[in-house]
Amino acid sequence: MPPIFLNLYNMNKIFFIIIAVSFLNSAIIAQDAETRLKEKGIALPEAQKPVANYVNVVRVGNLLFLAGKGPTKPDGSNITGKVGKDLTIEQGYEAARLTAINHLAVLKAELGSLNKVKRIVKVLGMVNCTEDFKDQPKVINGYSDLMVEIFGDKGKHARSAVGMYALPSNIAVEVEVVVEVE
Repeated sequence: MPPIFLNLYNMNKIFFIIIAVSFLNSAIIAQDAETRLKEKGIALPEAQKPVANYVNVVRVGNLLFLAGKGPTKPDGSNITGKVGKDLTIEQGYEAARLTAINHLAVLKAELGSLNKVKRIVKVLGMVNCTEDFKDQPKVINGYSDLMVEIFGDKGKHARSAVGMYALPSNIAVEVEVVVEVE
């Protein structure tokens, strides 16, 4: 082969390697949950202590089962009320998003880094709502959307979104989650 052809061939290989490395670096950055949290300006609160005789998280193998959490604000107060009566869908969505932040705080306390999360596996979202309210999925999307924003594809999960007649302390939402970890 003429030397010029070999040089072009080698240059194409080098170019391909550079592109592949750039792509992998951007994929790694895109999957960095800690970086995404900072980019979104989300400061995690201290993980809340359980309010009764239970623990925040139980580990079985590589699965974490997180106890139900609600929309507790940094000042310790809760978002309360029934969606469809006291709260709009949008307010319920924000309550579910805040609940996701509280679960992230539990995960961070347990793991030391959110980057140890391999997958958000299963979410059970409970909405304190009126008897005729039918948009529970729209409310729990506040939780699901944040998990996908922080974890990317690893944040996509199986989910149930159900309505409840009442929740503890009249909180607007409560969510349980199962997480796969390294």
